[in-house]
Amino acid sequence: MSQKESQIVRHNLVTERQAWSGLIPGVLFTLAIAAAGTTLANLPVISRMGAMLSSILIAVLYRNLIGYPGGMREGIQFSARRLLRFAIILYGFKLNIDVVFHQGGMLVIYDVITIIVAIATTMVAAKLLKADKLFSLLLGIGTGVCGAAAIAAVSPILKADDEETAIGVGIIALVGTVFTIGYTFLQPYLSLSPELYGVWSGISLHEIAHVAAAAAPAGSDALAMGLLAKLGRVFLLIPLSFLLSFWMRRKGSGKEHQTAPIPWFLVGFIVTSLIGSYLSIPKTLLDHISVAASFLLAAAMVGLGLNVHLSSLRTRALRPLFAMLIASVAVSIISYLTLWF
Repeated sequence: MSQKESQIVRHNLVTERQAWSGLIPGVLFTLAIAAAGTTLANLPVISRMGAMLSSILIAVLYRNLIGYPGGMREGIQFSARRLLRFAIILYGFKLNIDVVFHQGGMLVIYDVITIIVAIATTMVAAKLLKADKLFSLLLGIGTGVCGAAAIAAVSPILKADDEETAIGVGIIALVGTVFTIGYTFLQPYLSLSPELYGVWSGISLHEIAHVAAAAAPAGSDALAMGLLAKLGRVFLLIPLSFLLSFWMRRKGSGKEHQTAPIPWFLVGFIVTSLIGSYLSIPKTLLDHISVAASFLLAAAMVGLGLNVHLSSLRTRALRPLFAMLIASVAVSIISYLTLWF
């Protein structure tokens, strides 16, 4: 080996060592905050928010009170992007495609209506309020499909930045929590059977955790129907993401060429869904995978939350938030009415 080649090898080794030295502390930092957020989420009142919202709130507070840990930037960005995609792939194990196909036919129709109403209402309201279109679309998709996971999945397709993604996740989780509490309060006064109440929760609430929290007080049948209805919306994330990717590519046909990344992690999501649905995997292993997926998603939310400036909330998020609130109310009312037809 020549002297020049030796120098190149040494330079590459030093560069790789520096990359790992910046990567590992940042990843561990996001995992530590995710662990703190998960612990807080087990407390009585905070449990309504869930681990993801708790983790992202800690990250936002850290960034705005202490500052961004610049020395760990590489690891934080790794968590915000790579861990995020890996968590979504693991999230696929939660989706039983077979159950959706065989038992949720009518529920999937309700779910399609929910997604259309959520996105359309959000975008119309955003236009009237002169809100940011991309940010509003993210919130509309999160409202219609499956909350934070949907926002995380479509953000790279729509080329949303980390701050938009993080704020969107926080808003979805927070508004969903408020609606969950409202549903729980209203349930005794609604003229719905426990099963129909569970369906209503599943086709209208934002996150799986919100559906579970709202439906569980009405009994096991309500909880089962709610989760089944919600599974249909998670399943519809797959075709919606590919449609968005195709739409972004078509947008690039004009003067300003744009390319949308192929969402390979969604292919992984499909594969894990098929594995979890049709292969015999021990329930305990699936439970562990589910816990790991939720924890890694919380760590990814930390990476995103560290990019949030609270001062930008007023300028960037207020109007999209109002548009999303209007859409959430519309989804709740319309989905409730559809149950009577």
